[in-house]
Amino acid sequence: MQDSAGIGMAASVGPCAGIPADRMDFIRQVLDRVGDKWSMLIIAVLEGGPMRYTDLQRQIPGISQRMLTHTLRQLTQDGLITRTAYAEVPPRVEYALAPLGGGLNEIVKQLIGWAADHHDDIRANRSRAGTTAEPSSSRS
Repeated sequence: MQDSAGIGMAASVGPCAGIPADRMDFIRQVLDRVGDKWSMLIIAVLEGGPMRYTDLQRQIPGISQRMLTHTLRQLTQDGLITRTAYAEVPPRVEYALAPLGGGLNEIVKQLIGWAADHHDDIRANRSRAGTTAEPSSSRS
């Protein structure tokens, strides 16, 4: 499908309508990043203001050092958070929400709240369906 300018469109109806097909791959990449469980938790935790690495790790149970480092790097590259290194002894580094990440914060908090509110229902449904295993337990 093409619009009047001759640009291929991803879909004719729904949330993807109006998005040029040549942008959909990048949009999927952005959704993968901001929809990642660790990214969402980091964005939510940073709502309270700048935090150091160890404070982030304490506030996000279950995240490994490797995954925290990797996710912080990705969120910084995308401009969702900022990393500020202070020339002190010992060195101090703080992470904070960038304006772009701040705009995402309310959405992330709503998703986390929804998951918390419906935890028992989803667990019961998985149990009835015989799928009690966590779907992403093999990923860090």
